[in-house]
Amino acid sequence: MNIIILGAGRVGESVAESLVSEQNDITVIDMDPARLRALEDRLDLRGVVGNGIQPSVLREAGGKDADMVIACAAADETNLVVCKVAHDVFNVPTTIARLRSPEFAEGDELLSKSGFSVSRVICPEESVTRYIHQLISYPEALQVLEFADGRASLIAVRASHGGALVGHTIGEFRERFTRCEMRVVALYRLDTEMEATPSTRILAGDEVFVLADTEKIRDVLAAIHNIDKPVQRVMIAGGGKVGLRLARSLASQCEVKVLEQDKKRCEYLASQLPSSMLILQGDGADEDLLEEENVGQMDMFLALTSDDEDNIMSAMLAKRLGAGRVMALINRRAYADMMQGSTIDIAVSPSQAVIGELLTHIRRGDVVAVHSLRRGAAEALEGVARGDVKTSKLVGRRIEEVKLPGGARIGAIVRGEGRASEVLMPHHDIVIQPDDHIIIFIPHKRLVREIERLFQVSATFFG
Repeated sequence: MNIIILGAGRVGESVAESLVSEQNDITVIDMDPARLRALEDRLDLRGVVGNGIQPSVLREAGGKDADMVIACAAADETNLVVCKVAHDVFNVPTTIARLRSPEFAEGDELLSKSGFSVSRVICPEESVTRYIHQLISYPEALQVLEFADGRASLIAVRASHGGALVGHTIGEFRERFTRCEMRVVALYRLDTEMEATPSTRILAGDEVFVLADTEKIRDVLAAIHNIDKPVQRVMIAGGGKVGLRLARSLASQCEVKVLEQDKKRCEYLASQLPSSMLILQGDGADEDLLEEENVGQMDMFLALTSDDEDNIMSAMLAKRLGAGRVMALINRRAYADMMQGSTIDIAVSPSQAVIGELLTHIRRGDVVAVHSLRRGAAEALEGVARGDVKTSKLVGRRIEEVKLPGGARIGAIVRGEGRASEVLMPHHDIVIQPDDHIIIFIPHKRLVREIERLFQVSATFFG
């Protein structure tokens, strides 16, 4: 695809890096020539210096031949205008805008073709908030991703000493917990993917990806960790956009304390959050303050400021002072890769949280959901089987007959709609039916194109 990205900031850079790796033709527009040169030196893309709202700049970037424009500049108004110009002047079929303001919601008349011509809206802050909220709901997990309108979930867990996984094979674990039908789709040991077969023995420290019915996820986590303790006390360091959104979402769920350095921001937070929520002016890396506020009694400590180093230091300090689990928001991918699984239990990358939303619109075939795994190295993809035996590579075939590229594996099948739907584990003799939602684990992004072709029906299908 020919894709134009407006903005070479952290989100734009991460989006470009992810899409370049899939042999897309990428052009990035930014006002900063030095930033573009750095991107061109590192990635196989073209940079265009200029203001993206100007038709001449979009034309130089290849607007006439573009399949998609992704506007992720810092200002909402810039992104809205770019989408309008791209659609009206260059007939770009798909326009995606990063919009922070809640005033603009996908589907609004204002964003329609008669308005700003925005096909899709992404909001990194909202995506990160949803991502973190899931991890608070399932505190034993490293990652929680939903498929098929929430019917199936993929969870990543770390095998720990004393847990039910360590020392057992995948087959033994499944036999011990037959009430929780699940599928181990991947296992990583020291950042290396191991073969996930029934005879694979799990060691302490292994990162295990498990797919199961969402209604059974809590049972699966309890079986793995021998505990099922909900998060009741949370401390948030940083009252910015993410911190405020998260605190709001947790108001009726648990006890929350918010630490914020800026006095005026504290006053604003106090006006926006319930009076029962404690707002404290102070530094999340202040050891005395953390001890005074009993950080050691917190089930979870979240470092959510805009500064990576501050988040890393405060999260590590909170862990040393006894906080149950600690999470840090880390923008720089290198930092996030380094800190994940160290003293910091979970390193959250804002850009990676939105990559899946973008990839869903780029995937070919009937792909309805994409989630980025392992900091972008792997993916979990949900597609819908369409057509019939003659026109589809999936419909009417047993699981064992589906030709998957090496390393890719089917994790689950969701059959039916709404409450009547059921989550099926992929036994070899299950026959795929029309409209089945199939969830596939893809260990390497180079395999994506082959997987996409599975969900494409031949030209003779007119369903």
